[in-house]
Amino acid sequence: MIVIEIDEQIGGVHGATVPVPPKPIRRRVRGTLGVMPRATLPNAIEIEYDSFGSPSDPALLLVAGFTSQLISWDPDLCEMLASRGRYVIRYDNRDCGLSTHLDGITVDVERATEIFLFGHDEKIDCPYDLSDMAADGIGVLDHLSIDSAHIMGVSMGGMIVQAMAIDHPDRIASATSIMSTTGERDYGEPTAESLAVLLADPPADRQAYIDGAADYAVWASKAHFDLERARRFAAAAYDRAFYPEGSTRQMAAILTSGDRAEGLADLRVPMLVIHGTDDTLITPSGGERTAEITPGAELLMLDDMGHDLPVPLWPVIVDAVIAHSDRNP
Repeated sequence: MIVIEIDEQIGGVHGATVPVPPKPIRRRVRGTLGVMPRATLPNAIEIEYDSFGSPSDPALLLVAGFTSQLISWDPDLCEMLASRGRYVIRYDNRDCGLSTHLDGITVDVERATEIFLFGHDEKIDCPYDLSDMAADGIGVLDHLSIDSAHIMGVSMGGMIVQAMAIDHPDRIASATSIMSTTGERDYGEPTAESLAVLLADPPADRQAYIDGAADYAVWASKAHFDLERARRFAAAAYDRAFYPEGSTRQMAAILTSGDRAEGLADLRVPMLVIHGTDDTLITPSGGERTAEITPGAELLMLDDMGHDLPVPLWPVIVDAVIAHSDRNP
Protein backbone atom coordinates (compact mmCIF):
# COMPACT_ATOMS: atom_id res chain seq x y z
CA MET A 1 0.00 0.00 0.00
CA ILE A 2 1.30 3.45 -0.94
CA VAL A 3 0.10 6.22 1.34
CA ILE A 4 -0.20 9.76 0.01
CA GLU A 5 -0.85 12.51 2.53
CA ILE A 6 -2.20 15.91 1.55
CA ASP A 7 -2.62 18.52 4.25
CA GLU A 8 -3.94 21.38 2.13
CA GLN A 9 -7.04 22.88 3.73
CA ILE A 10 -9.31 22.56 0.74
CA GLY A 11 -12.49 20.71 0.22
CA GLY A 12 -14.11 17.34 0.93
CA VAL A 13 -15.69 14.56 -1.13
CA HIS A 14 -19.56 13.13 -1.32
CA GLY A 15 -21.77 11.81 -3.27
CA ALA A 16 -25.12 -13.41 -10.91
CA THR A 17 -27.61 -12.42 -13.28
CA VAL A 18 -30.54 -10.40 -12.11
CA PRO A 19 -33.87 -12.14 -12.21
CA VAL A 20 -36.26 -10.24 -14.42
CA PRO A 21 -39.01 -8.80 -12.22
CA PRO A 22 -42.19 -10.85 -12.18
CA LYS A 23 -44.21 -8.02 -13.66
CA PRO A 24 -43.50 -5.49 -16.41
CA ILE A 25 -40.73 -3.04 -15.61
CA ARG A 26 -42.01 0.50 -15.22
CA ARG A 27 -40.16 3.78 -14.98
CA ARG A 28 -41.63 6.36 -12.61
CA VAL A 29 -40.40 9.85 -13.38
CA ARG A 30 -41.55 13.16 -11.93
CA GLY A 31 -39.99 15.31 -14.60
CA THR A 32 -37.50 15.36 -17.46
CA LEU A 33 -34.45 17.56 -17.92
CA GLY A 34 -33.56 16.71 -21.50
CA VAL A 35 -33.34 13.37 -23.28
CA MET A 36 -30.37 11.15 -22.49
CA PRO A 37 -29.29 7.91 -24.17
CA ARG A 38 -30.20 4.57 -22.61
CA ALA A 39 -28.59 1.15 -22.69
CA THR A 40 -30.90 -1.87 -22.71
CA LEU A 41 -29.04 -4.79 -21.15
CA PRO A 42 -29.57 -8.50 -21.92
CA ASN A 43 -31.35 -8.93 -18.56
CA ALA A 44 -33.96 -6.30 -19.60
CA ILE A 45 -32.58 -3.67 -17.24
CA GLU A 46 -32.44 -0.22 -18.85
CA ILE A 47 -29.63 2.13 -17.80
CA GLU A 48 -29.80 5.87 -18.45
CA TYR A 49 -26.41 7.48 -19.13
CA ASP A 50 -24.67 10.42 -20.72
CA SER A 51 -21.10 11.31 -21.61
CA PHE A 52 -18.54 14.08 -21.90
CA GLY A 53 -15.50 14.36 -24.13
CA SER A 54 -14.34 12.35 -27.12
CA PRO A 55 -15.06 8.62 -27.51
CA SER A 56 -11.55 8.31 -28.90
CA ASP A 57 -10.08 9.11 -25.45
CA PRO A 58 -9.66 6.51 -22.68
CA ALA A 59 -13.01 5.84 -21.04
CA LEU A 60 -13.70 6.80 -17.42
CA LEU A 61 -16.92 5.34 -16.02
CA LEU A 62 -18.39 7.20 -13.02
CA VAL A 63 -20.53 5.22 -10.56
CA ALA A 64 -22.90 7.07 -8.24
CA GLY A 65 -23.65 6.30 -4.61
CA PHE A 66 -26.69 5.14 -2.65
CA THR A 67 -29.88 6.63 -4.15
CA SER A 68 -27.75 9.17 -6.04
CA GLN A 69 -28.57 9.93 -9.66
CA LEU A 70 -26.03 10.49 -12.39
CA ILE A 71 -26.44 14.24 -11.88
CA SER A 72 -24.66 13.84 -8.54
CA TRP A 73 -21.54 13.92 -10.74
CA ASP A 74 -21.49 17.65 -11.43
CA PRO A 75 -21.24 18.47 -15.16
CA ASP A 76 -18.41 20.91 -14.49
CA LEU A 77 -16.43 18.16 -12.75
CA CYS A 78 -17.13 15.84 -15.68
CA GLU A 79 -15.94 18.52 -18.10
CA MET A 80 -12.78 19.00 -16.03
CA LEU A 81 -12.02 15.27 -16.32
CA ALA A 82 -12.85 15.29 -20.03
CA SER A 83 -10.53 18.25 -20.60
CA ARG A 84 -7.71 16.08 -19.29
CA GLY A 85 -8.23 13.56 -22.09
CA ARG A 86 -10.89 11.22 -20.75
CA TYR A 87 -14.17 10.05 -22.26
CA VAL A 88 -16.34 10.47 -19.18
CA ILE A 89 -19.51 8.38 -18.81
CA ARG A 90 -21.95 8.74 -15.90
CA TYR A 91 -25.10 6.68 -15.40
CA ASP A 92 -28.07 6.04 -13.15
CA ASN A 93 -27.86 2.84 -11.14
CA ARG A 94 -30.89 0.59 -11.31
CA ASP A 95 -33.73 1.61 -8.98
CA CYS A 96 -32.62 5.23 -9.21
CA GLY A 97 -32.96 8.17 -11.53
CA LEU A 98 -34.25 7.29 -15.00
CA SER A 99 -32.92 3.73 -15.09
CA THR A 100 -35.18 0.73 -14.50
CA HIS A 101 -37.28 0.81 -11.33
CA LEU A 102 -38.20 -2.61 -9.96
CA ASP A 103 -41.58 -1.40 -8.78
CA GLY A 104 -43.35 -3.32 -6.08
CA ILE A 105 -40.59 -5.82 -5.22
CA THR A 106 -40.31 -5.76 -1.44
CA VAL A 107 -37.31 -6.63 0.72
CA ASP A 108 -36.96 -6.98 4.48
CA VAL A 109 -34.30 -4.34 5.08
CA GLU A 110 -34.71 -4.54 8.84
CA ARG A 111 -33.92 -8.26 8.83
CA ALA A 112 -31.07 -7.74 6.37
CA THR A 113 -29.60 -5.18 8.75
CA GLU A 114 -29.80 -7.60 11.68
CA ILE A 115 -28.09 -10.33 9.66
CA PHE A 116 -25.34 -7.93 8.60
CA LEU A 117 -24.72 -6.60 12.12
CA PHE A 118 -24.82 -9.93 13.93
CA GLY A 119 -23.34 -12.21 11.29
CA HIS A 120 -26.17 -14.73 10.96
CA ASP A 121 -25.98 -17.26 8.12
CA GLU A 122 -29.60 -16.68 7.18
CA LYS A 123 -30.29 -15.54 3.63
CA ILE A 124 -33.14 -13.24 2.66
CA ASP A 125 -34.71 -12.69 -0.72
CA CYS A 126 -33.24 -9.72 -2.56
CA PRO A 127 -33.75 -9.02 -6.27
CA TYR A 128 -30.10 -8.07 -6.82
CA ASP A 129 -26.78 -7.47 -5.12
CA LEU A 130 -23.72 -5.29 -5.71
CA SER A 131 -22.30 -7.72 -8.26
CA ASP A 132 -25.47 -7.35 -10.30
CA MET A 133 -25.14 -3.57 -10.09
CA ALA A 134 -21.51 -3.91 -11.18
CA ALA A 135 -22.64 -5.96 -14.16
CA ASP A 136 -24.97 -3.09 -15.10
CA GLY A 137 -21.94 -0.81 -15.42
CA ILE A 138 -20.15 -3.38 -17.55
CA GLY A 139 -23.31 -3.55 -19.64
CA VAL A 140 -23.04 0.18 -20.32
CA LEU A 141 -19.47 -0.38 -21.54
CA ASP A 142 -20.71 -3.21 -23.76
CA HIS A 143 -23.42 -0.94 -25.15
CA LEU A 144 -20.76 1.62 -26.04
CA SER A 145 -18.39 -1.03 -27.46
CA ILE A 146 -15.72 -0.19 -24.87
CA ASP A 147 -13.45 -3.13 -24.11
CA SER A 148 -11.54 -1.57 -21.21
CA ALA A 149 -12.23 1.43 -18.98
CA HIS A 150 -11.03 3.29 -15.93
CA ILE A 151 -13.73 3.32 -13.25
CA MET A 152 -14.43 5.63 -10.32
CA GLY A 153 -17.16 5.41 -7.71
CA VAL A 154 -18.23 7.21 -4.56
CA SER A 155 -19.73 5.60 -1.43
CA MET A 156 -21.97 2.73 -2.63
CA GLY A 157 -20.52 3.51 -6.05
CA GLY A 158 -17.09 2.71 -4.62
CA MET A 159 -18.43 -0.66 -3.49
CA ILE A 160 -19.76 -1.27 -6.99
CA VAL A 161 -16.40 -0.26 -8.46
CA GLN A 162 -14.68 -2.77 -6.19
CA ALA A 163 -17.13 -5.45 -7.34
CA MET A 164 -16.49 -4.53 -10.99
CA ALA A 165 -12.74 -4.89 -10.50
CA ILE A 166 -13.14 -8.23 -8.70
CA ASP A 167 -15.75 -9.72 -11.06
CA HIS A 168 -14.55 -8.24 -14.38
CA PRO A 169 -10.80 -7.56 -14.03
CA ASP A 170 -10.17 -7.98 -17.76
CA ARG A 171 -12.44 -4.99 -18.46
CA ILE A 172 -10.91 -2.60 -15.92
CA ALA A 173 -7.74 -0.59 -16.60
CA SER A 174 -7.75 1.08 -13.18
CA ALA A 175 -10.19 1.65 -10.32
CA THR A 176 -10.72 4.57 -7.93
CA SER A 177 -12.77 3.96 -4.77
CA ILE A 178 -13.80 7.18 -3.03
CA MET A 179 -15.28 7.42 0.50
CA SER A 180 -16.16 3.74 0.47
CA THR A 181 -15.37 0.53 2.33
CA THR A 182 -14.88 -3.22 1.98
CA GLY A 183 -18.20 -4.40 3.41
CA GLU A 184 -16.56 -5.75 6.57
CA ARG A 185 -18.61 -4.88 9.64
CA ASP A 186 -15.72 -3.50 11.70
CA TYR A 187 -14.60 -0.84 9.23
CA GLY A 188 -16.12 2.42 8.05
CA GLU A 189 -18.89 2.38 10.62
CA PRO A 190 -21.07 5.52 10.48
CA THR A 191 -21.73 7.76 13.43
CA ALA A 192 -25.20 7.52 14.92
CA GLU A 193 -26.04 11.02 13.68
CA SER A 194 -25.08 10.27 10.08
CA LEU A 195 -26.89 6.95 10.06
CA ALA A 196 -30.06 8.62 11.34
CA VAL A 197 -30.01 11.10 8.44
CA LEU A 198 -29.30 8.37 5.89
CA LEU A 199 -32.17 6.16 7.07
CA ALA A 200 -34.72 8.89 7.78
CA ASP A 201 -38.17 8.54 6.24
CA PRO A 202 -38.47 10.18 2.80
CA PRO A 203 -39.80 13.75 2.81
CA ALA A 204 -43.47 14.37 2.21
CA ASP A 205 -43.06 16.86 -0.64
CA ARG A 206 -40.62 18.78 -2.83
CA GLN A 207 -40.02 21.63 -0.38
CA ALA A 208 -39.33 19.23 2.47
CA TYR A 209 -36.85 17.39 0.26
CA ILE A 210 -35.03 20.64 -0.54
CA ASP A 211 -35.04 21.76 3.08
CA GLY A 212 -33.63 18.38 4.08
CA ALA A 213 -30.41 19.21 2.25
CA ALA A 214 -29.32 21.04 5.41
CA ASP A 215 -29.06 17.67 7.14
CA TYR A 216 -26.21 16.66 4.79
CA ALA A 217 -23.91 18.91 6.81
CA VAL A 218 -23.62 16.11 9.36
CA TRP A 219 -21.32 14.14 7.02
CA ALA A 220 -19.99 16.88 4.75
CA SER A 221 -16.70 18.75 4.77
CA LYS A 222 -16.64 20.93 7.87
CA ALA A 223 -14.89 23.74 6.02
CA HIS A 224 -16.64 23.66 2.66
CA PHE A 225 -20.25 22.57 2.97
CA ASP A 226 -22.28 24.83 0.68
CA LEU A 227 -25.92 24.80 1.77
CA GLU A 228 -27.29 26.75 -1.18
CA ARG A 229 -25.53 24.48 -3.62
CA ALA A 230 -26.88 21.44 -1.76
CA ARG A 231 -30.40 22.86 -1.95
CA ARG A 232 -30.09 23.50 -5.70
CA PHE A 233 -28.93 19.95 -6.25
CA ALA A 234 -31.77 18.55 -4.11
CA ALA A 235 -34.31 20.47 -6.21
CA ALA A 236 -32.81 19.17 -9.45
CA ALA A 237 -32.72 15.59 -8.16
CA TYR A 238 -36.34 15.72 -6.99
CA ASP A 239 -37.55 17.19 -10.26
CA ARG A 240 -35.65 14.69 -12.36
CA ALA A 241 -36.74 11.49 -10.61
CA PHE A 242 -37.90 11.19 -7.00
CA TYR A 243 -38.09 7.46 -6.25
CA PRO A 244 -37.69 6.63 -2.54
CA GLU A 245 -38.94 3.06 -3.04
CA GLY A 246 -35.67 2.15 -4.74
CA SER A 247 -33.64 2.98 -1.65
CA THR A 248 -34.87 -0.12 0.21
CA ARG A 249 -33.66 -2.48 -2.52
CA GLN A 250 -30.35 -0.66 -2.94
CA MET A 251 -29.76 -0.82 0.82
CA ALA A 252 -30.60 -4.52 0.82
CA ALA A 253 -28.09 -5.03 -2.00
CA ILE A 254 -25.37 -3.45 0.15
CA LEU A 255 -26.29 -5.46 3.25
CA THR A 256 -26.68 -8.86 1.58
CA SER A 257 -23.66 -8.78 -0.74
CA GLY A 258 -21.14 -9.85 1.89
CA ASP A 259 -17.72 -8.31 2.23
CA ARG A 260 -15.18 -8.00 -0.56
CA ALA A 261 -12.06 -8.61 1.57
CA GLU A 262 -11.06 -11.87 -0.09
CA GLY A 263 -11.63 -10.53 -3.59
CA LEU A 264 -9.72 -7.33 -2.87
CA ALA A 265 -6.82 -9.29 -1.35
CA ASP A 266 -6.45 -11.17 -4.65
CA LEU A 267 -7.06 -8.13 -6.87
CA ARG A 268 -4.56 -7.21 -9.56
CA VAL A 269 -6.43 -4.20 -10.93
CA PRO A 270 -4.58 -0.98 -9.98
CA MET A 271 -6.55 0.69 -7.18
CA LEU A 272 -6.57 4.27 -5.91
CA VAL A 273 -8.43 4.82 -2.63
CA ILE A 274 -9.48 8.35 -1.61
CA HIS A 275 -11.03 9.17 1.74
CA GLY A 276 -11.52 12.20 3.94
CA THR A 277 -10.79 12.63 7.61
CA ASP A 278 -14.11 14.47 8.14
CA ASP A 279 -16.25 11.62 6.79
CA THR A 280 -18.82 10.47 9.38
CA LEU A 281 -21.05 8.41 7.06
CA ILE A 282 -18.33 5.98 5.99
CA THR A 283 -15.62 6.76 8.51
CA PRO A 284 -11.94 6.81 7.45
CA SER A 285 -11.20 3.24 8.50
CA GLY A 286 -13.30 2.11 5.52
CA GLY A 287 -10.92 3.66 3.03
CA GLU A 288 -7.84 2.72 5.03
CA ARG A 289 -8.95 -0.91 5.16
CA THR A 290 -9.66 -0.97 1.41
CA ALA A 291 -6.13 0.20 0.67
CA GLU A 292 -4.58 -2.04 3.31
CA ILE A 293 -5.85 -5.30 1.84
CA THR A 294 -5.65 -4.43 -1.88
CA PRO A 295 -2.21 -5.26 -3.31
CA GLY A 296 -0.34 -2.18 -4.52
CA ALA A 297 -3.20 0.19 -3.70
CA GLU A 298 -2.53 3.90 -3.29
CA LEU A 299 -4.25 5.67 -0.40
CA LEU A 300 -4.96 9.38 -0.54
CA MET A 301 -6.28 10.71 2.79
CA LEU A 302 -7.45 14.31 2.71
CA ASP A 303 -7.93 16.67 5.62
CA ASP A 304 -11.09 18.79 5.35
CA MET A 305 -12.80 16.14 3.27
CA GLY A 306 -16.13 14.64 4.28
CA HIS A 307 -18.74 12.57 2.44
CA ASP A 308 -19.30 15.14 -0.31
CA LEU A 309 -17.64 16.69 -3.38
CA PRO A 310 -17.12 20.41 -2.73
CA VAL A 311 -15.83 22.41 -5.65
CA PRO A 312 -12.52 23.51 -4.02
CA LEU A 313 -11.37 19.87 -3.84
CA TRP A 314 -11.95 19.01 -7.49
CA PRO A 315 -8.42 19.88 -8.69
CA VAL A 316 -6.86 17.51 -6.12
CA ILE A 317 -9.23 14.67 -7.00
CA VAL A 318 -8.86 15.17 -10.75
CA ASP A 319 -5.06 15.32 -10.56
CA ALA A 320 -4.95 12.12 -8.52
CA VAL A 321 -7.36 10.21 -10.77
CA ILE A 322 -5.69 11.32 -14.00
CA ALA A 323 -2.23 10.48 -12.68
CA HIS A 324 -3.44 7.06 -11.52
CA SER A 325 -5.01 6.26 -14.87
CA ASP A 326 -1.97 7.58 -16.78
CA ARG A 327 0.20 5.13 -14.84
CA ASN A 328 -2.18 2.32 -15.77
CA PRO A 329 -3.33 2.89 -19.36
